[in-house]
Amino acid sequence: MASQDWFEKDFYAILGVPKDADEAAIKKAYRKLARKHHPDQNAGDAAAEQRFKDIGEANAVLSDPKQRQEYDAVRSMAGGGARFRAGSGGPGGASGFEDIFSAFGSGGGGGQRVRFSTGGGQPGGEDINDILAQMFGGGAGADPFGGTGFRGARGPRPGADVNARTTLGFRDAVEGSTVTLTTADGQRVTTKIPAGVRDGQKIRLRGKGAEGDPGAPRGDLILTVAVEKHPVFGRDGDHLTVDLPVTFAEAALGATVPVPTLDGSSVRVKVAPGTPSGRVLRVKGRGVAGRHGTGDLLARVQVVVPQRLSDEARHAVETLRDAEGDADPRATLFQQAAT
Repeated sequence: MASQDWFEKDFYAILGVPKDADEAAIKKAYRKLARKHHPDQNAGDAAAEQRFKDIGEANAVLSDPKQRQEYDAVRSMAGGGARFRAGSGGPGGASGFEDIFSAFGSGGGGGQRVRFSTGGGQPGGEDINDILAQMFGGGAGADPFGGTGFRGARGPRPGADVNARTTLGFRDAVEGSTVTLTTADGQRVTTKIPAGVRDGQKIRLRGKGAEGDPGAPRGDLILTVAVEKHPVFGRDGDHLTVDLPVTFAEAALGATVPVPTLDGSSVRVKVAPGTPSGRVLRVKGRGVAGRHGTGDLLARVQVVVPQRLSDEARHAVETLRDAEGDADPRATLFQQAAT
């Protein structure tokens, strides 16, 4: 079935073959070009992807004898062969409508003549759109020149994109992992999840979707990743976060304490004297590896208040309270609340 594209596209030039090329030459040229421009070999190259589609469309038409015959006839119209004239057999050898349709079995010179009209249903005449639709294999009222209702061949259709979901553990998402998925049609797909993937992130896997028409590329697999929570670590962009408990004495007097890391080891950080709860201590380069570098480990200090005190500890705290006198840690809070 023809389309407007047939007037504009030179399928022989796209495949790089002469117009009298046989079926074997067309197949050989197509396979060579398809390998060269396949999306799997040119990831992210939009021009190569379009070239691959054009190659598939050209092969689909030229490898089908019937479509090729129709295509050659259409191209002869566009390229200066037959002309649409109101009559036939005029001076200078001008061709009329009858000459054009004779190539499609409607009769040549001296044969059956056909009357045409621009509208349907007129007595003694046939709608030009109906005649053209029959010539190109369309239904009644179809327009091979791009009008409403004509469904011309646009070449092999690429496969549809397919959506899928997978769940990763927190560590696998940070460090990267390889997963095997089963699609809705039963296909098993193994792919590598890059390090640093976030909860809810979508990953496009080129050529892993549904199959298209012969000669057309497969669709893509759109994978949505869900990341499980970790009992200790959290994410803030490319930074890892962790709550770091310290004793009242460590926070008040200062100390050097260990902090766990995601790989199972630990690093030591310095807690300055007088450190309050909520202060963040930064450990450079111990976060998530991303495209723009590796994030940091952010340890948020949490001062632990003892639940039970010995007599000696209670006496020490009371002594501290008495030494602070009338100091009110909430004075600033109330001043700001009143503004």
